[in-house]
Amino acid sequence: MTDRKRLGMLTPSSNTALEPLTAAMLHDLPNITAHFGRFQVTEISLSEYGLGQFQLEPMLAAARMLAEAHVHVICWNGTSSGWRGFDTDEELCRQITEETGVPATTSVLALNDVLRDTGVERLGLVTPYSQGVQDAIVANYARSGIDCSAERHLDIEVNFDFAEVEESVIEDMVRDVAKAGPQAITTFSTNLKSAQLAEKLEAEMGLPVYDTVSTALWKSMKMAGADPARVTGWGRLFREP
Repeated sequence: MTDRKRLGMLTPSSNTALEPLTAAMLHDLPNITAHFGRFQVTEISLSEYGLGQFQLEPMLAAARMLAEAHVHVICWNGTSSGWRGFDTDEELCRQITEETGVPATTSVLALNDVLRDTGVERLGLVTPYSQGVQDAIVANYARSGIDCSAERHLDIEVNFDFAEVEESVIEDMVRDVAKAGPQAITTFSTNLKSAQLAEKLEAEMGLPVYDTVSTALWKSMKMAGADPARVTGWGRLFREP
């Protein structure tokens, strides 16, 4: 079918959340499919090992295999540039497109697009990460003119364990951050089972909740020429901007 869109997603090896969440968001859209390529990520930390997992070559190798599926876009569905620097995602996207000819984006670059388009300067930050990683994310956003001082995190480093966090814990973290009066809140980890909470929490608090699994899909659909508004029930991201 000529209108079929194939979305390529680069996925951390130990992630168990983003694939079923993405599939659920696309459940009623049979002509839009997501296809996943994994590379090894098991620990989120600022250690030599933790940072070394995000070397370009393993990510590019996974991207090259995704390109063989004739995907219309390749997205790094991960948040590593939050603590490594947004320029690392920009360089990754440049190299993916150079090697494969496929347009590329990332969860974090997509989130940053939304924040820019909606004029957010005070962002609530909810993550499962350690204090050091959280501090690095806050600092990176500060350099971009966005205040993330309203934040909560869980001090977990094992990536697999992020997906084991209960929904109620995530909801309470979001509610706590909302008390500080941010313009928007992000649930910032593609292995948190949080995307499905956005609609409920937005209705409760009157604030947009931008999940990084959702931003990955939102931007990938736009780049592939599909209308994100076709995704319903997953938060205002897909309705605006």
